[in-house]
Amino acid sequence: MSDRSQRLEEIRIKIPSAQINDHMSFDERFQNQTLRPIIKFQNELLIATFQNYIQKHKNRFYELSQQQRLRYIEHAIQKDIKFRNSLKGMLIGQFTLAEYQSYIQNSSALNKRMMNMVIARLKDQIMLFEKEILV
Repeated sequence: MSDRSQRLEEIRIKIPSAQINDHMSFDERFQNQTLRPIIKFQNELLIATFQNYIQKHKNRFYELSQQQRLRYIEHAIQKDIKFRNSLKGMLIGQFTLAEYQSYIQNSSALNKRMMNMVIARLKDQIMLFEKEILV
């Protein structure tokens, strides 16, 4: 194992609930073994990136209802190709070489899983995107 791969695995957050078993598909195993820990590890960066996205799009997000904000998150990640690619890069950059080799075998399905997980994570933390009230 390369020094880079070893260091990446050492800093990764362990998720005890992310169980791995023989009956899982490759995609599900990759999700639990690789994607979930990386997305959790990159959480602060993902939040900061989405806050920046809101600002760059003229803070329109703050004018929306709660339900519309949830759709805004989905739409931003599903439809804005540059933004989606930026998020993917943040996550793929944390792969070990072996994980990357596995990822490229089924990247399309794994990208979909990855972005759905990021959407869910951002939606679950939507309160972090509230505009601060100035006193």
